[in-house]
Amino acid sequence: MKKLIFYSFILLFTLFFFKADAQNVALGVRGGLSIPNLSAGGSNENPLNTGYSSREGVDAGIFAEFKFSDLFSIQPMLEYSSQGGKKDGLQAFPTPAAFAAMYPPGQSPTYLYANYNSTAKLNYLMLPILAKFGWNIHSSPFRFYVDAGPFLGYLVYAHQITTGSSNFYTDPGGTQSLPVGPQSFNNDQNIKDQLHTVNLGFEGNVGFAYKLKKSYIFVEGGGNYGFLNIQKGTANGKNNAGAGTVDIGYSFWL
Repeated sequence: MKKLIFYSFILLFTLFFFKADAQNVALGVRGGLSIPNLSAGGSNENPLNTGYSSREGVDAGIFAEFKFSDLFSIQPMLEYSSQGGKKDGLQAFPTPAAFAAMYPPGQSPTYLYANYNSTAKLNYLMLPILAKFGWNIHSSPFRFYVDAGPFLGYLVYAHQITTGSSNFYTDPGGTQSLPVGPQSFNNDQNIKDQLHTVNLGFEGNVGFAYKLKKSYIFVEGGGNYGFLNIQKGTANGKNNAGAGTVDIGYSFWL
């Protein structure tokens, strides 16, 4: 964590002194909605890492923009990104040891099924380095732009939150129940030690900016996707994290 922040400041100051004499440096903030999801990692698909849908979270960042021409600039950013996903309804979970003991040795099912809600809340601190291309719209104060580039992510929060109560079923259709009665799933588990701390990926955005005197306001939409599987082990399958984002922001030229 300390190294990530240190290197981000080194990069910002290096770029700042490289272009500050031309007064082509802008500082800004952005914030909005993150709509993350978890995608299954190819050959490691199983009932635990599939079936996720999107959840809603926060996306926020501070950035510097270093203008090299009217067309091109570089924009490093320190971004707080909500990641994860959710499952609602009938879903699989590993067979607890107490219930595996109900079966003859070696014959217990790998998974049981139940109706409950499960949310994986993962929050990352990310450092994207974006190449930005922009075009003025005729002689109006509006400007259209696109940006894209790699990011380095650091996991700061990871919890699996489950709610509800349900019977246990031995089949994914929920027709064959165990004679144990409804069981509670209310739990909030810290799963950070089960996940890789660092992620690498790609981010891109499309936006419109409105120019003021020495500043501009903007609205943009885009997304990010991590290339690395987030789980350390393979018991629960593998997932990649990513999110769609919608943000508004403000920036001013120094």
